[in-house]
Amino acid sequence: MPTVCLVGEPGSELRYELLSRETARDALSTYDRTSPFENSIAVETVSLGAAVSLLNDLNWYLVRFVDEAFVKDPSVSEDEWLSRELATEVRNDDVRPEETDRLLKVYGVEDGELLEPMYLARSDDAPLPEYDLHDVEETVRVRVTEAEFEG
Repeated sequence: MPTVCLVGEPGSELRYELLSRETARDALSTYDRTSPFENSIAVETVSLGAAVSLLNDLNWYLVRFVDEAFVKDPSVSEDEWLSRELATEVRNDDVRPEETDRLLKVYGVEDGELLEPMYLARSDDAPLPEYDLHDVEETVRVRVTEAEFEG
């Protein structure tokens, strides 16, 4: 099942901001919520289309309170997330799932908090470079669009 993860902006309390507002609370009420990272909310949806639709329904709140929105779809990758933009492109059949793995935004994770990202590109023969902005035990890889990678 695809998972949507919203990571709050620094200085905001994402759970409070979303659940204290009726429209967002109603949109999230049918889901079991978890917090895989500091200041985050994640929910499982039934499909990639449902994940993108949920993000679209919450757009007003995402613009104001969310720093990052990710989607993990096991049919695309078991261990890497998709950015909201890339998930939308896959859902709309603008890009095939097997074409999503080249460009990455890699976060270090320390004490449950996502640290500043590093942009990496896979090449056919070379291993993926290591995250080296901080000394961390864990990283989170997010596949991104070319526009996100360049911007």
